[in-house]
Amino acid sequence: MANDKRIVVLISGNGSNLQAIIDACKDKQIPGNVVGVVSNKADVYGLQRAANDDIASSVLSHKEFASREDYDQELISVIDSYKPDLVVLAGFMRILTASFVQHFEGKLLNIHPSLLPKYQGLNTHQRAIDAGDTEHGVSVHFVTEELDGGPVILQAKVPVFENDNADDLAMRVHEQEHRIYPLVVKWFCSDRLTMTEESAMLDNKRLPMHGYASDS
Repeated sequence: MANDKRIVVLISGNGSNLQAIIDACKDKQIPGNVVGVVSNKADVYGLQRAANDDIASSVLSHKEFASREDYDQELISVIDSYKPDLVVLAGFMRILTASFVQHFEGKLLNIHPSLLPKYQGLNTHQRAIDAGDTEHGVSVHFVTEELDGGPVILQAKVPVFENDNADDLAMRVHEQEHRIYPLVVKWFCSDRLTMTEESAMLDNKRLPMHGYASDS
């Protein structure tokens, strides 16, 4: 369709969230198409997922650049070559520079495996277990210059059981990731979701700190 949005997905690994978004586009749940996949690592399965659906892909290794700034400038060029309406971070294991974030401001989404603002950064599942939390989850948010600090759009919660290890919890969280990430992408591609002054807006209404349907 002429109005379909062009989506570029950035990955570093398996690409299960990429697959969930590809599938939702194919099922016409999302008024858009994944037109490019960019990975900072070669030989990851996410690139095979792109190939399976004849989606163009690029590999840009950060190891070939002297600085984070140099890498991100080239990454901007690669992404821009796909003319994206939306850039989706799906397990892209890079801390992005301010200039990169500013370039794609308002059209850059990330998914983070915690109930933000709790547990920014890595090892979120183990940290939730160590803290004795009874619930954990996942957040989709707009990306700003603060690491994992942009406005939350949607969260999904999962229980933490007494005998859980980090792998148990990760599996439970992944199931929710594959449900909520395509939904948020759908909202964006349907022109319902925007970012204004570092706030997430859905249907022109400012979302609360924990995102849509927040109970807090």
